[in-house]
Amino acid sequence: MFPLGGPLMPGALLPLQVFEPRYLELIDRCLVSRSAEFGVVMIERGSEVGGGDVRTNVGTAARIVEVKTITEGRLAVLAVGQRRIEVVRWLDDDPFPRAEVRDWPDEDLVDGGIVSPSQVADLRVTAMRGLDRVRGLVSELGVEVPKRPDLDDLDPVEASYAVATLAPLGSADRQRLLCAGGVRRRFELFSEVLSEVEDSLRFRLLNSRSDD
Repeated sequence: MFPLGGPLMPGALLPLQVFEPRYLELIDRCLVSRSAEFGVVMIERGSEVGGGDVRTNVGTAARIVEVKTITEGRLAVLAVGQRRIEVVRWLDDDPFPRAEVRDWPDEDLVDGGIVSPSQVADLRVTAMRGLDRVRGLVSELGVEVPKRPDLDDLDPVEASYAVATLAPLGSADRQRLLCAGGVRRRFELFSEVLSEVEDSLRFRLLNSRSDD
């Protein structure tokens, strides 16, 4: 397990610089395994370095896609989120953080289908429009916003995680979205959270224009 300051969404890239001996060993163990996977959970209290942190019990399995040596004892690791996981039981942090985990698929998936697909489609459209509005407001505030990738080819579950990754959200809000029971609820919650972000950005933009 690799506890970090924020959550990782399935489908999102995770660049890491690894230098702590325990995590160097974790990466080494992963590389000799078939899956090359490790779990990522958010630290609720504490630091990423040194241990003694309090961790969430919902995270994401990440697969290593590239490892490069920066200097002796320091690695650049690129991983990608695969699927949501839930910690069943934490084990001793020896030689690195470890846990028994199980996959946690969305609860509204039934035999590969989605309950109320038309409703999910409408929620998806609403979420995408909200994402584009908020990204536009961020740009108006003078922050460079990279071009949004095309999400049309993603299935609804992948899209529900992608918008959470691309939106300017805090770690706590992203964790709430990761913990949403299903894709429909995730889209609903995303729009609720994004509405608050949009209101805040519009207020900041109004104040900045008033100062001018």
